[in-house]
Formats: sequence, structure tokens, C-alpha cells
Amino acid sequence: MGSGARQFLGLTIPKRRFAIAGAFFLLSCGLLVGRAAQLQIIDGGKYASLAEANRVRTYTLLPPRGIVYDRFGKILIQNVPSFVFTLTYADLPITSSERENTIARAADLAGVPRTEIDLLLTNAEKDPFEPFEVKKGIAYETAMRLAIEAQSLPGFRLEDTAIRSYLSNVHTLSHVLGYTGKINPEEFAEKRNAGYRALDQIGKTGIEKSEETRLRGTPGSLLVEVDSRGRELSVDGRTEPVAGQNLTLTIDLELQAFIESRISNVLTKLGLSRASVVAIDPRDGSIRAMVSYPTFDSNAFASGIDSELYAQLLADEDNPLFPRALSGEYPPGSTFKPYVAYTALAEGLVGPSTSFLSTGGLRIGEWFFPDWKAGGHGVTDVRSALAWSVNTYFYIIGGGFDMFTGLGVERIADGARQFGFGSPTGIDLPGEADGFLPSKEWKEEAKGERWYVGDTYHLAIGQGDMLATPLQIAVANATIANGGKRFIPRLVEMAGGAAEPPGQASETLDFAAVQIVREGMRQAVTIGSARFLSSLALPVAGKTGTAQAPGDVPTHAWFEGFGPYENPTLSVVILIENGGEGSSVAVPIARDIFEWWFLNRPNE
Repeated sequence: MGSGARQFLGLTIPKRRFAIAGAFFLLSCGLLVGRAAQLQIIDGGKYASLAEANRVRTYTLLPPRGIVYDRFGKILIQNVPSFVFTLTYADLPITSSERENTIARAADLAGVPRTEIDLLLTNAEKDPFEPFEVKKGIAYETAMRLAIEAQSLPGFRLEDTAIRSYLSNVHTLSHVLGYTGKINPEEFAEKRNAGYRALDQIGKTGIEKSEETRLRGTPGSLLVEVDSRGRELSVDGRTEPVAGQNLTLTIDLELQAFIESRISNVLTKLGLSRASVVAIDPRDGSIRAMVSYPTFDSNAFASGIDSELYAQLLADEDNPLFPRALSGEYPPGSTFKPYVAYTALAEGLVGPSTSFLSTGGLRIGEWFFPDWKAGGHGVTDVRSALAWSVNTYFYIIGGGFDMFTGLGVERIADGARQFGFGSPTGIDLPGEADGFLPSKEWKEEAKGERWYVGDTYHLAIGQGDMLATPLQIAVANATIANGGKRFIPRLVEMAGGAAEPPGQASETLDFAAVQIVREGMRQAVTIGSARFLSSLALPVAGKTGTAQAPGDVPTHAWFEGFGPYENPTLSVVILIENGGEGSSVAVPIARDIFEWWFLNRPNE
């Protein structure tokens, strides 16, 4: 045997091969030792945590969601105790046969089709330690049976929960209160770090959404030791949940109910279906009533809405889910005139006695811009122009005529913004629309046309491309009512037993100019288009509106007003879509609302 070879198990191995084999053996040993060190030292904490997670489960204890009241303590939203049956994938039996038997028994006991659980398993497998909802809204008898059986069904658990119950006899509050629903995947991804689970309920619309954090409260936790099969052995720790805050809203339930009834009767009589009413306390911006018609029942969503009913709601042409009062955008018509009048007065363009002759309209070239009254209104100043809604007056102060230079589109828009037009009011509700104030630049870009004086005429009387929400007009009207302070409208009066900060004025206007506008709106009641209100026990002021709607449809009927005149406690805006004349349709409703208010809230 030569010097370049070695004997191994009776075999002669060349020295070079022996060296290579030895090096490979040492390298393999090194890798094994290194991996063992990584498992024990570097990743030891990680695998210890996984082992602990396999031994201890943390269950969420849901806090009671806050109760919601009206301003006088009447319950608007409360909780009804209920149960939910859940599945946690990590706790299911390991063997396929035992797992199959467990799932089959759970499906049978809960009355859930096996196909639904199979679909749930697909999602649960991706997030094995997260509980997923198998069934909610479980009847008490079924819940008691499940509670007992769940002890021998590893992976399944019965939890206490609650279903929201909404006031059922005043459905127009549904747009204000909103509803809760099961958290969707996008919401869960966003809220998971805040303690939400894949099966939790979350505010979807209305106050339920905007006040989600305060209403929800803070979840607690229950630490439970489980065995290798996921069966609960003992409770290792408990952190109590903190209940959600109760809310008192500024809403006057009785006023809301009265308005709902009155609007329903009018719509039925006229064969119509769409309307909005907003009632505000002009002293601080508190919303007393907010009605959007047609409406829906929030309770339909409380336990998960039936898919057929939901499809019907979505297919309804009148869109009952749509909160028209804060999201509907409409041409305001003559209800916009008080704010154009204010701007002209505040800018010094006109004074209280500045007068123009109304002969039935203005002609610009081949175009004629009419008054609503054939033959016109004669000589009118700003007060009588508001009282009788004289288009000619507002054409002239808005766009100018002959030797008189009007405000122009920019100054009209600037003045309108002082009252809150063209942007959300800031109310504590989701989904508020901006409204729209057109401009020269917008028209050139959107329509490829230049701005004409006729466009300014239309804007000055609340027509053309301008849009506003009923809530925006209500805020603007309240600003005139209180002498020039624009408040951000609010719905929450108290939270957790503590009063919310008082309403803050976001804009303070020229008091003298506001007073002249108020006087014109008072004359609308004493001698003008709203004189049907003159017989009320207390004096009020107002402005009617009849706005042309897009298409070949009847005009919208508007009214805005406030009372009592000297010290207003209520500001009201009414819109009957395609209702015709504001003076004949909206004003009688306003009369009934003011009459109810003065009779039932005399000490406001």
C-alpha cells in the first residue's frame, strides 16, 4: 500500500478522498451544531412564545357598547344580550378524523350548513389564532346547549355579545344613528392593532360610525390555559373591559317624530317620496331634528341584513339608505338670495334703500331673464326683494345691468363661503357632501365655455350649476337668525356623562348687514311669499324657494326660516323634492313645525 492511501473498514482509500470525506463530515457537524445553537439561543424566545401560545389562549372580553339618548334622556340605541359561536383554527384537533367529527358536530349543533364552515376554514387557516364567527344572534336555548357541548368541541367557543336595538317607531333617525355591522377585511386590517377581531361589530354609518371609538369602549381579556387538544383547563388571568361611553344627542325625539309624521302625510298626499328637513338651534348649532325621506329601519342591519332585503334597498330608485339632508346636493333656488343680499350689503355695493325697477325681467342681447311675476314687482329695495323674491333685483346686484356693476361670480362665491357653502359644515356625521360653487375657471375647464353674465344671473338666484345640501342651507339660515355667527353643527351634547364643549362660531359676519337681511325675511312673512306664517302665535321670519331641477321634472319646493324673530330658538329648512312651489308646499309644513315648537318647547 502506497503512502498516498489509507485503510478504512478493510478498504483502501486514497489519501485525497479521505481528506475530502473528512472535511464534508466536519462541515455537516458544524451546520447541525449551528442550527441547534440557533434553535436554542437565537430563536429560543420565538419558539418558546409559540409553545406558550399553544398552551395559553387570550380571549377578548367585549365591553358593553355605549347607550345613545336624545336630549331629554329617551333611549335611541341600546344593547340586547346575545351570543356568538366562534371558531379558532389553531385549537381544532390535529388528526383529520377527529377534526372532521368535531366540525360536523359543531355544524349540526349550531344549525349551520357544513359548506359555510368549510368556507370559514379557508380564512381561519390563514389566521389560526384569530376567532372567526360561525353564527351570531343565537337563541338562548341553543346557546345553553352550545355552551355545554363546546367544552368537548376543541376549536369552537360560545361568547357573550350584544345586538344593537334601535328606536323602531321613528325611522327617519336611522340616517342619524346609523347602524353597526361585521367588520370587513379592510377595516380589520386597519383596526387590528386597536384590538379589533375578525368577528367584531363596528359602526358603519351615522353616529355609530363617527363615534365608534367612544361608543365601543376598551375590550378586556381572559387568559385560559388549554391542553394539546385545545380544551380549556384553567383561567390564568382576567382584565375587565371598560364600557363604551353613553352619548346624549342634541336631537329632540318628539320634534323628530312630529316632523316625520308631517312629511310622510304631505308626501303621500302629493304622490311624492323624497324630502329633507333640518332643524337647528341657531344659538349654538345643535341639531334638533334631521329628516331624510324615504328612510329605512336600522334594526334590519343589527343581526346582519337579509341579502334579499339589502338588494331591494339598493335597487330602490328613491334610495332610502341615502342621507339626503347632509349628502343630497340640490340647486337652492331663492333660498340663496339672503346670502347674496348680505354680500352686497357687506361689500357696500348697495344700502338698505338702494332700489331697482322690476318690470318682469332683464334682456341681455337675445336672452331674457324673467321675474317669476309677469309684469314685475315695481320699485324694490333689498327688504322687499327678499320679501317677494324679486329675481330682477338679484340679477342686478349679482351680475350688474346697464351702468350698475354687480358683485360678479367671484364675490358672490366669496360671500357664500362665509355662510359655509361649497364645503362640508363639519357636522359630526360621516358622508357629508361639499355642495358646489361654480367659477369661471371651472366652466372653461369642465364645459369648454367661457363664463357669461347670464351665468352670474343664474348664480345670484341660486340656479345654474350651484348646488347645496339642506344642512348647508340650515347652517346659513341659522347664521342669519342669530345675528351673524356661523356655528359648526353638532349632534353630541354629552359623552360619558360630561358635557361636550359648547358650539364655537367659525365665522362672525357684519351685524348691520345681517340685520337688514333679517328684516327682509321678516317682511316675507308679514307681506310677502311666506305670509301664511303670519298667524303664528309668535313672530317668525323666512324665505321661500322654488328651484328648477335638472330634466323635465317639477321644481323643488324649499323653505328656510327661524323663530321667534327677536330671540330665535329654532331654525328650519324644508325641501320637498319635485314638490312645486315652496310657498304652497313647504311653507305649510314650516307653519306646523313652528306651531309645535312654540307650544311644546315654550321655555327654550
